Amino acid sequence: MMNERLIKAYKGIPPGKIISQRLKKEHVTQRGLAKSINEHNQTLNAVIKGRRSMTLDMAVKLDDFFGYEMGFLYMLQSYYELEQYRIKAASSQAIGVPNVRKILFWDVDFDKINWGLRKKFVISRILERGSEEEKAEIARFYNLSIDELELYRSNNTYKVKI
Repeated sequence: MMNERLIKAYKGIPPGKIISQRLKKEHVTQRGLAKSINEHNQTLNAVIKGRRSMTLDMAVKLDDFFGYEMGFLYMLQSYYELEQYRIKAASSQAIGVPNVRKILFWDVDFDKINWGLRKKFVISRILERGSEEEKAEIARFYNLSIDELELYRSNNTYKVKI
């Protein structure tokens, strides 16, 4: 049975990074690995750099080379591709930038916020620190009612007793 602990630890990480780390650990060159698994060096390099997905054939060869259970690296490739799809889908749901104060997001780079992917964080922050106008704006931006925003309220609020 596949090592569940390893799958959990590596889930969402590009398999190329795992291969690269193993090469360093075992002092093997990409060229040497490509030759020993009968693959083109450029193809292996593209997988390691994340420019190309690993094929099933290559994954099986690499599993065998590194001593992983058959299908391990291919499963990681699938998890990585699913994660990339989830990010792309979430990002496409929110286009543009809501009209809210940048200071509300003092602890992150406002211009780099992925508004679709970080929807829960954004709404929670606006509910916690935003004005009524900003709450209305974020509801408009995410196409939610004001009442629906409450579903995103964080449970990690701090209250100071005076």
